[in-house]
This record gives sequence, C-alpha cells and structure tokens, in this order.
Amino acid sequence: MVEKRKEEWYMRIIVCIKQVPDTQDIKIDPETNTLIREGVPSIMNPLDAYAVEEAIRIKEKSGGEVIAISMGPPQAEDVLREAIGMGADSAILLTDMRFKGADTLATSYTLKTTIERIGDYNLIMCGKQAIDGDTAQVGPEIAELLGIPQVTYVRKIEEIDERRAVVERMTEWGYQVIETPLPAVFTVVKEINMPRLPSLRGKMKARSVEIPHWGLDDIKTDEKKIGLLGSPTKVIEIFTPERKKAGEKFMGTKEEAAEKIVKFLKNLSL
Repeated sequence: MVEKRKEEWYMRIIVCIKQVPDTQDIKIDPETNTLIREGVPSIMNPLDAYAVEEAIRIKEKSGGEVIAISMGPPQAEDVLREAIGMGADSAILLTDMRFKGADTLATSYTLKTTIERIGDYNLIMCGKQAIDGDTAQVGPEIAELLGIPQVTYVRKIEEIDERRAVVERMTEWGYQVIETPLPAVFTVVKEINMPRLPSLRGKMKARSVEIPHWGLDDIKTDEKKIGLLGSPTKVIEIFTPERKKAGEKFMGTKEEAAEKIVKFLKNLSL
C-alpha cells in the first residue's frame, strides 16, 4: 500500500470493481446455476469505471490514495490492472474457489471483511450496478454490513474532505442534495464524469505492479458466510423464455376495429 503522508487533508478511497462478461453468449453451469466465466471475454463493469475515475479525481485534488479491489477468478486481475493504468495506486484481488457462487449478500460480506482488513479509509466507491446481475445491491449491502452511511445514484460530488461530503443524488424527478459524514459508501451513475483512458505511464505501471491475491485464509472470516454456503438466495432453474407469437393487427375504422377486437376477445374466452 502507499504510505500515508502526514498532511492535514488526505483521502484514502477504496473502489470496488467487477469483471463482467463482454458477450451476450452466456453459458450457465448446470450443476450450480452460476455463470461460467472461464474462456469468456471479459471487461471492467462499465459503471465501475466511473467510480474509479471519480476516486482518482478526488485524489488528484486533495492528495491521497486509491485502492481498487475485486472478487473473482485469477483473470479478474486484468480489470485491476486497468484501474491502476487509469491512476489507482494499488489493488487487491480476492480469489478463492470458496468464494465461487456467491450471491450479492455473500459477495458484500467478503468485500466488507476485506475492507475492514485494509482499514483506515475515508470513502468506498462502487458503480451503481453490474451489467451481468443488474441488482444494484452490493454497494448498499457493504454500507449496511460496515454500519456506515450510504448515498446511491451519486451524479456529482459538490464538496468533500476527509470528514464530510455534499453530493447530488439522482432521482426519477431530478436530484437531491445530501450532506453525509465520512466514511461512507457512494454508488455512482454515468452522469458523474467521463472515465479517462489509461496513460502510457499508467500502462507501464499496471504491467509491472504486483497485485496480491487474497483468499479466505487471508481475510480470516467465517466460511459459512461466503460463496455458495453464505448465499441465502439460490438459483433453482434457468431457462430461455418461450418466444411469444407476433401480435395481431385490426384494420379498419375505429368502429370496425373495435368490433373485431371484441370478437377476438370473446373467442379467447371460449
């Protein structure tokens, strides 16, 4: 980790990122009903890139450190190197066969335990949701498990220092301005910024940096709360929805069309 500088103003930000399949041709393990990720092209979850970018912007403004963490198979190291190429200082990959098959709660518990081990943080940032699951649950669950405030759908950070932040939270009808003490968890939307491309210097650093792999024995937590064992939700069956027949068109005047529709509905009820 980067050594903490002795300054009055210093932000230590942890960004949670996920590697997701870069394809619509998803294959499912028939025994566990979980995604088969081996051999499937993958990318950084797009919304997580906005979280990485915003964390780097805060660091560039205030000084500090950005630590990227991800849970996944060994190849998930690629997205952590991408985050370092963008400007993150260090990264940790949580990889262990015992983590496999985790639902959002077990994933959040594993990340929460890892964050507690890292310690001494001001802010945790995540993308609003992952494109493979679309649950938007992991960020809020991390906050709940850590017992710290959360602000979801963050579209702008107006003010921030190591003790408090004022942010704009997107809503269906506009936005809310929220002040929160830190540490806290923010989940961000794409309106917050435009993620940068990794710089040449960043790519060189990302290529050479050593990324530690932490397993269950490293984070020292309860095996019954991680992976499939710690997942209260179970996928019982996965199937492709049956294709529905094309709809019918009823042509003519309004009166003629209405008469045809009534006749059609009566035939359905017979």
